[in-house]
Amino acid sequence: MPDSAIPLLGFAGYSGSGKTTLLRKMISLLVVGVIKHTHHEFDIDQPGKDSHALREAGARRVAVGSSRRWALIVERPEPREATLAELLVTMDDPALDLILVEGFRDEQYPKIEVHRPSLGRPLLAERDPSVLAIATDDETLDTLGLPRLDLNDPVAIEHFVHHYLESRRHPARPC
Repeated sequence: MPDSAIPLLGFAGYSGSGKTTLLRKMISLLVVGVIKHTHHEFDIDQPGKDSHALREAGARRVAVGSSRRWALIVERPEPREATLAELLVTMDDPALDLILVEGFRDEQYPKIEVHRPSLGRPLLAERDPSVLAIATDDETLDTLGLPRLDLNDPVAIEHFVHHYLESRRHPARPC
């Protein structure tokens, strides 16, 4: 499991399950950082900008900063998926209450599975012991003894997240 001083909680599931929609609702709850995994090629830099020209010239890392935000662009010499642990080091900010993660479903870290049986995919929790609960739109789904969260009730999911945060801040003490 990746190490982080800031509590980490993920929302993982298959494409089309509603992870991003749910995360958008959760972000307003706390001061959060978000790490999103994608399997698609992406570029946050734009041709014609100085940062893009510097990267194209061979810079492996380009940081762009202004009074409102900054971004770090890292070029890899060989294409490979970034790991959650690699991306976590960029989120070290004591002002954050929580780091929310979208994706990285095959990595071991505390996560809520977002599951829609209509997609015809198996539960991640069947093979992933780091799943804490299952958010689903199916009231009859067998959640393997894990808490069932109503995917359409973000307030209930918010309560679960707050309980998770409290348990991280004040772990149960042995008697």
